Amino acid sequence: MKTKLILVGKTVNKHFVACIDDYVERIGHYMPFEITVIPDLKNTKSLSESQQKEREGELILKQLQPQDLLVLLDEHGKELRSIELAQWLQKRQATGKRIVFAIGGAYGFSSAVYERADEQLSLSKMTFSHQMVRLIFTEQLYRACTIIKGEPYHHE
Repeated sequence: MKTKLILVGKTVNKHFVACIDDYVERIGHYMPFEITVIPDLKNTKSLSESQQKEREGELILKQLQPQDLLVLLDEHGKELRSIELAQWLQKRQATGKRIVFAIGGAYGFSSAVYERADEQLSLSKMTFSHQMVRLIFTEQLYRACTIIKGEPYHHE
């Protein structure tokens, strides 16, 4: 089952890029996985926070197909342990729907994206930079894949 990660804005830290690319390649051994980057908006200084979220939201929604399962990575989402994430992923994969995860821009998601979302997950109660969240999430997705396959990457 295909899985997609939508990011708002380019990952700029070369060390994060290298690590994310490594995990994307690893995930690809378990399932089709792709990352789509929505380019940063131009002239954001002339936009309010709300306008910026709305424009980013429109671009996120354009990436979706009607049957997609949209999962927002959001600070208010449900927190899962790694094993629970693996169980969650396995259950969602069984539906046959494409799973699309989204990491929003600096101000989060628009109301339209929240309305379209099927679920919200949180990586932690702590706040991480958007750049760091990308790396943490791809590592956790890889970890979930290894847990599902019963491989020794995860120790509990």
